[in-house]
Amino acid sequence: MIIREARPEDIPQIQIVRNSVKENTLSDPGLVTDKDCEEFLFRRGKGWVGEAEGKIVGFSIADLKENNIWALFVHPDSENQGVGRKLHDIMLDWYFEQKKDDLWLGTSPGTRAENFYRKSGWKETGTHGKGEVKFEMTYEHWKNK
Repeated sequence: MIIREARPEDIPQIQIVRNSVKENTLSDPGLVTDKDCEEFLFRRGKGWVGEAEGKIVGFSIADLKENNIWALFVHPDSENQGVGRKLHDIMLDWYFEQKKDDLWLGTSPGTRAENFYRKSGWKETGTHGKGEVKFEMTYEHWKNK
């Protein structure tokens, strides 16, 4: 498996991964459009994909405008293989090379994602949106991990 920067032609496969997950699912897959992906990948921030045998198995996107992790998803067939960890780490390294502002994300409570972020050193700071757990990561904490 390789991790590389996302390209415009990756968006259809990114959408497949996003809509295949079993947790943090979209109530309506049409809520996140290809245009949204393009906006966050290439104008607001940057994204990466995990690729195995020519197929995207996971992706991550950091949003510099809102200092937010917009997405980190792994296809269910590729879970527990380190894809999420690699995508997470390259994304945070890049983010904190760009700016030192605290980074935040929201995820559904009681999920493996919530566990993943806690184990990754994210600090719970409250709630966000419709009952999501809000986490933050500081530059200092990431740099000293």
